[in-house]
Formats: sequence, C-alpha cells, structure tokens
Amino acid sequence: MNKFYITTAIPYVNADPHIGHALEFVQTDVLARYHRQKGEEVFFLTGADENSLKNVQSAEKANISIQDFVNQGSKRLIDLLEAYNISNDDFIKTSADFHKKAAQKLWSSCKKEDIYKKHYKGHYCVGCEAFVTEKDLVDGKCPEHHTKPEIVEEENYFFKLSNYQNKLYQLIESDEYQVIPSTRKNEVLSFIKMGLEDFSISRSVERAHNWGVVVPDDDSQIMYVWYDALSNYITGIDYLKEGDLYQKNWPADLHVIGKGISRFHAIYWPAMLMSAGLSLPKKLFVHGYINISGEKMSKSLGNVINPLELVNKYGTDPIRYYLLRHIHPFEDSDFSINNLEEVYNSDLANGIGNLVSRTANMIEKNELNIKVKVLDFTENKFIEECKFHEALREINDLVRDTDQLIDQEKPWDLIKSDKTKAEKVLQEATDKILIIMNKLKPFLPETAKKIEDIFTAKKIKKPKEPLFPRLS
Repeated sequence: MNKFYITTAIPYVNADPHIGHALEFVQTDVLARYHRQKGEEVFFLTGADENSLKNVQSAEKANISIQDFVNQGSKRLIDLLEAYNISNDDFIKTSADFHKKAAQKLWSSCKKEDIYKKHYKGHYCVGCEAFVTEKDLVDGKCPEHHTKPEIVEEENYFFKLSNYQNKLYQLIESDEYQVIPSTRKNEVLSFIKMGLEDFSISRSVERAHNWGVVVPDDDSQIMYVWYDALSNYITGIDYLKEGDLYQKNWPADLHVIGKGISRFHAIYWPAMLMSAGLSLPKKLFVHGYINISGEKMSKSLGNVINPLELVNKYGTDPIRYYLLRHIHPFEDSDFSINNLEEVYNSDLANGIGNLVSRTANMIEKNELNIKVKVLDFTENKFIEECKFHEALREINDLVRDTDQLIDQEKPWDLIKSDKTKAEKVLQEATDKILIIMNKLKPFLPETAKKIEDIFTAKKIKKPKEPLFPRLS
C-alpha cells in the first residue's frame, strides 16, 4: 500500500484563527481524503506554533502565563478543525517536550561547518518572526505586515545557507522538490538567483523571554522560531526515536502553505534537511490569500471574518464548498457574504440539493425499481494538481447535465404512458448522482454521506430535510 504524508503550516496562536486558516485546513483535508479514497495510507499532520515571540508578547499583554496562553490558542485551532470536519491524524504543539528534544536533535545533526556564531545587527519584523533586509522594506515597513521592524543587535548562531545555493536552485528547477503553482516556483528561483544570505537561527534567552527550544550546548540562546517550527514536519512523526511512523512517512509527499511563508519552506527547510543528511519533501503547494472587498484581512481594518461564526450560520459543507469552489487555489481571492449566499442558493440549494430531492421523490412516489451500482474509485487530475475549483466545476456540470436529462425526458409525464422508460430515465439520473456523490466525498463529506444513504437504502425515499435549505 502506498503512503501519503501531508501537512499544513502550523499557525501562530497569538490571535483567533481566521478564514485563511480554514481555507488551508480544508484544502489539505480534500487532498488527505482523496488519497485515502485512492486506497493509500494517509498521515495528515497539522498543529500549532507555540514558541514565537508574538505569543510571549500577547501572553504578557493578557497577563497570563505563556503556557496557559498557548494552550488556549491551540484549543481554538482544534475547535476550528472540528467545526470544518478536518480529518487530521495528529495535532502537534511545539511547546511539547518531545518536539523540543527532536528539534535539538535536528540542530545537532546539521553539519558543524553549517552553523556558526556571529555578532549581528538588523531589522527584525515580529509579525514575520524574521530579519528583513533594507531592500525588502517598502517605505521603511515590512511589506507583509505594514509595520516598522525593530533594530536588533546581538550575538546569534547563523546557518550557512550560502553553502546550498546551487543545490537548492537545481532541486527546485528540476522539480525534484516540486513547487506549485509555477508562478511561486519562479519566484523562489529568482530569489535564489539573487544570492542567498546566511540566516540567524537563534535568539538570546533575554529577547526570547526564556521561551522556546534551547540551543544544544548553549543555554544562553533559544532556537529561532522558524528553525523549530519547520522541524515539526519530522518531530510530529517521531523523528526523535526514528520510530515506525517516521520510517513509514518521511519524506513528506506534500506540504500545504500560504504564499507569505514560501521562502522558509522552499529554501530554508530543504537546506536544513540537506545539512542534517535527511530526505527532502517531494512537493510544496502554495495557496494565495483571502481578501475582503479587495483589502487584506486585518484586525485594524475590522474586516476579519470569524470562520466559526460562518459554520454556525451556514453549515460546514456550504463553507467548505465556497472556499474550494470560489476561492482560487493559487491566487488571491475576494470573500464576500453576499457572494457566499448567492452561491449557496444557486450551486447547493437549487443545484445538488434540488437534484437529489426531486430524483428521490419521483422514485419513491412511483415505487420504481432502481438498481444501485457500487462505484470504483476514479483518479481526479484536478485534485492531483490542487485545482479544487476545477474539480467542483466539473461536478457542477454533471449536476446540470443530470437536471437537463430529467427536464428533457419529463419522467413525471412518462410514468403515465411508459413506466419502463420513466424507470430507465431515473435509473440514469441515479447513476449520475452516485458518480457525483463519489466525486464529492473529499470536498463535502457530510453531504456525500447523506446522498449515499438516500440512494443505497433498501427503499429510496425523498430526504425529510432538504440537503441545503434555501436562504431567504
């Protein structure tokens, strides 16, 4: 049996999760469910980045212990995963003892010549948890967070990224480590071409407020949060003991991340792994951001959408559907409640919901003899390519074709004159609905199960409640 190891990025827990987190969880979930459907042994890891300076600052502001603060933040992420019906196999918290020991093991496994100590002064963006160069700044501010970085001066450990420049370029260009979409791949390649600079991989204990992973053999330094966070992809599968989970699953088949952290995953991470003599992940899928009316979501603009409130109001599958069908997987997309409600009524209530209801109703009313075929799994090239919107467009086309078949053949009239022909039409409609159901499983698992239950029951009956009650 083939294995498939897939991960999300691990979000910071200093603020409430937003709709962008839900997007990444749902995209990753579709891929995990699809590969399970394919008969592969899937391991799906997500988790929380608990060791960042942001968490320390937020905990101090809230006047509670850092551990209590990160526990609360991680709980909010776990609640979000449950609300969106995410099928992750594990959830890693980077404040866990085993993670810290395994991150130290990775550090100690790196080539000695790749890690060195030096005095350093630079612009540090707490939002990015990274040093930014002068040339990265826009009007003196971080382009990602629109804040002015602080000037930091101290002695830290550095990683000799420059040792891996040519090898990284070759890896990405040849697709040995595949970055999709190609626009992101090209961005990474042009960044490497500009020349890679060594990066700081530790902070003083004072600046880290003594929170995080202690550098091996130097308790005056705490590991840079990105060094420790990236290692979660191996620490979460028992790299510490190199047990069965690690032996079976590493290297990762797919990392799913947002565009703001592509540099860390496409450049820093493989370099760290190469230095430690470990296998490299196979593929990196980089998604875009969700904007609200053309603006990036931010607390200061007051346009942050609460993903839990959405599910409470509209249901899990409708929000999963909207994120997968109407948010572009690779580019930035706009989210609007008006559009969501229009899509809900047109694609779900009047689309798949109405088709299932009318078909089951005609079969039940006329006591027709419909045979249910067990369907084999079929590969879906759109899901394989992370083109979720295209996969759902194809399903919508199938819904429309099935509706058209019913409208053209008018089985409600045929029943009166030719019951056999009416049965044949509704048999064909049922066959198509079961294909739709099978294709929907990774996307809308609850809905697919309801459809399966209706059409595989001893007696096909119209559902008591509509799959998607119309929004008035």
